[in-house]
Amino acid sequence: MRRREFIALAGASVTWPFAALAQQPGRTYRIGCLQPVPRDAPGLLAFFDGLRSFGFIEGQNLTVDYRDYGAHLDLTPKFATDLVNARVDAIQAAGDPAIDAAQQATTTIPILGFTDDMAGSGFVTSIARPNGNITGVSILATELDGKRQEILIEAVPGVSRMAALATNTMPPAKLNALKEAARARNVELSIHQIGSGEEIEAAIDMAYASGATALNVLSSPILYFGRRLIMGRVAEIRMPAIYQWPEQAEEGGFIGYGPSVTQISREISARLLAKVLRGTKVADIPVEQPTKFELVINLKTANELGITVPATLVARADKVIE
Repeated sequence: MRRREFIALAGASVTWPFAALAQQPGRTYRIGCLQPVPRDAPGLLAFFDGLRSFGFIEGQNLTVDYRDYGAHLDLTPKFATDLVNARVDAIQAAGDPAIDAAQQATTTIPILGFTDDMAGSGFVTSIARPNGNITGVSILATELDGKRQEILIEAVPGVSRMAALATNTMPPAKLNALKEAARARNVELSIHQIGSGEEIEAAIDMAYASGATALNVLSSPILYFGRRLIMGRVAEIRMPAIYQWPEQAEEGGFIGYGPSVTQISREISARLLAKVLRGTKVADIPVEQPTKFELVINLKTANELGITVPATLVARADKVIE
């Protein structure tokens, strides 16, 4: 299947002399992970697999302190402090709340961030030279929310009302832009915002009650944490939904579009953390962005929803699940 290339950030392809920066023989490295999902999530499994390929193997020369804040957003600052007190060699933090908490907890321990926009959120002063004690990956998530809306409109012929599931921290300007884009396609868009995972099901039910016949699940750590709840509920009410990661279509969602979370975790995040553990200064490691986006369509789910996806869209997919 085809993979569409995306322009990489300048400096993201810089190679590093791994041979010159090797692990110290006999040393056990300790990392802290601050994540919105359990450690058996696809992206995390890929991350640890990537670390193994770089010679950092849990149980041999690597110890992992893992904190899952997905269901305990209010405890994120405490979790970050716990990792600092454990004297980890580096912290891998996913999502704005985790990165913010890690930066508040330490100015010396290297932090590897994984979020929508590292510079836009103010976590780094420069993409090319982050400075301070943080670098990481900007996943361009919200930049693709509009593209996912376009794909969903195309995938559900005749849709006139649709909904977007968002968190209450999303900038109003971006939400208004989605409404305007939908209106230009003669589609009425309603926005349903949540503040916690406990509000997800009620928000979906409200979207359904508003007459929406399709749902754009916007990019968010909280919504990714609650993806199985979302998939279950939209299946019950027979509402097609699109998600931020292509892997979510492989997990049973209708459509997924974006960079591969497993590819980013295995090939980028793991590589950056390996550089840090091998002694490269964080300030010398540019923030990176994904270089490939994938469209995955689950026709099995489409059939269960009674939707015939246009052949032209199916032909453009990078992967089709039947």
